[in-house]
Amino acid sequence: MARISEESIAAVRETANMAEVVGQYTDLKQAGGQMMGLCPFHEERSPSFSVEPHDKLYHCFGCGEAGDIFKFVMEKEGLGFTEAVEALADRYGVELQRDEEDPRAEAARQRRQRLQQLLERAAAYYSNYLWESKEAGKAREYLAARGLSEETLKNFGVGFAPSAWDKILVAGQRAGFTVPEMHSVGLVQKSERGGEYDRFRARIMFPIRDPRGRTLGFGGRATREDQKPKYVNTSETDFFHKSEILYGLDRARAAMAKANRAVVVEGYTDVLALHQAGMEGAVGVMGTAITPEQVATLSGTVDEVVLAMDADEAGEEAMLRAQRVAAGRRMRLRVASMPSGVDPAELMAEDDGPERFRGFLQGAAELTDFQVTRVLNRTDVASPVERDRALAEVAPIIAAMEEGASQSELIRKVADRLELEPAMVMGRVIASTPATGGPGASAADPGRAPRRGAPPGRGGYAQGGPGEASQQQAQRPVELTSRERQERALLAMCIALPEPGAEFLEQLGESHLSRSGQAAADFIRAHPEAPAEHIPRENGALAALITELVMMAREQPASKESMELNFLLLDQRRLEEEIAAAGERGDYERRAQLSRERAALVERIAHAQRVAG
Repeated sequence: MARISEESIAAVRETANMAEVVGQYTDLKQAGGQMMGLCPFHEERSPSFSVEPHDKLYHCFGCGEAGDIFKFVMEKEGLGFTEAVEALADRYGVELQRDEEDPRAEAARQRRQRLQQLLERAAAYYSNYLWESKEAGKAREYLAARGLSEETLKNFGVGFAPSAWDKILVAGQRAGFTVPEMHSVGLVQKSERGGEYDRFRARIMFPIRDPRGRTLGFGGRATREDQKPKYVNTSETDFFHKSEILYGLDRARAAMAKANRAVVVEGYTDVLALHQAGMEGAVGVMGTAITPEQVATLSGTVDEVVLAMDADEAGEEAMLRAQRVAAGRRMRLRVASMPSGVDPAELMAEDDGPERFRGFLQGAAELTDFQVTRVLNRTDVASPVERDRALAEVAPIIAAMEEGASQSELIRKVADRLELEPAMVMGRVIASTPATGGPGASAADPGRAPRRGAPPGRGGYAQGGPGEASQQQAQRPVELTSRERQERALLAMCIALPEPGAEFLEQLGESHLSRSGQAAADFIRAHPEAPAEHIPRENGALAALITELVMMAREQPASKESMELNFLLLDQRRLEEEIAAAGERGDYERRAQLSRERAALVERIAHAQRVAG
């Protein structure tokens, strides 16, 4: 695919509102020329996350996460650099220009854009038909009886497919789309006689969108008792892969990120009802058990997922697979025990439904504990055969956990209930551990975005696919050496005062700086006037450091006297290292010479400290 032109990238950066983009994930308050809030990349109680709205930069002084507006969108929405630029361009109405590309790649991109337009037109057609046609009257009554408002339905683009066999087929052709194009996105299908007809007829239509709000396919609900099956989804296409998609994710992502929790339900109307009740962090799995792919998608935004769905036997194996993925990503999976035979949408229609549902979420059990308890509760412990069966069922569940206190406690619980020795239970757990590693191990999941809390530098800025996967434990505060603090203070002042800064950059050598400091100094030498406009997308670690330095330059006072003092302190450190090296190799003459230089330098430092105040 052709690269987006640098001019277009600059236009997107200039047009996009940094405070608005970041504000979806954390509340920001003005603090001088910057804005501050709780970090959306790690847990904290006191704000340490700083946003520079003018230069579109962010930096957390707690965990070290830093970057520009594109990096932020990449991290929080699980996108590659190109996708992040495209998402911001769509949001702020910037037309992108691309460098010259291979004709075949250009044709493929244009075809995909055309099919995307077809899906959007179909979604608009269904939505208009729901509200404007007499035929959709019963559908409107059904949705109203479910307690869903017109505002909610329109917000999610809910529609209705006409009962006639060719309405979409004809409308699509009139709009200039071909039958093969409509077939490729699942809007029409072949009849037994070889003709084509609308796949969705006389059904309530739920557009299924990606995180950027682009329509990928549809879910259609029957409106008559004799209509089978009750739900029909778009067939698998280049756009639509049901196991990877979460219904409502485009509307839920910001609320999920702020709460650091996603609520997963089964049905379309469940999602709508929860959003309408103010629980906007809800997404749906469209009637199936949650999949590892869906867990991986959620892991880019939240650290906790609460499943509020039927936990029947058919879904337990899928939950087990999802649990293994969650364990590898340090994600917490919990289960909210819903009343038997009542779905969230029905609960929301009751006067105290929203409050009751929040209670179920609050009391949600750990997935592993829920699964093990479920097995134990249906076991006749008086029967040795039943106890063996139960042990065989719970062992893989416990094996999917990480080793630790929680796993040990669950092993003791099973041993007590089944009247077995804990060592026997542990032996079965070890035997059930996946071959890829210890309890909780999971296969690598390439192509996913860095999860919350990934360290600076993980995930590149190269145009193309999503950033490098990262399965990192909770971040620790970044600890800098005194040398790093001095060099960063000096480099930040070189950015704030480019003219005197150039003199000090000229004097700084490799012996003065750490490796990262040397890379930053080289970058500032190359971009002395506007480093914020040239954040190095190809090097995540350097991008984070330059971002931090630019933001320091905006906020911290700078003067030539302070620059002199910091440079002298770095020069003193250089001399002391050289003195130590000379002593180690027995070059006492050189050591004496360097010691005299150090004495003179100490006097200069004392003078510089008095001048700098």
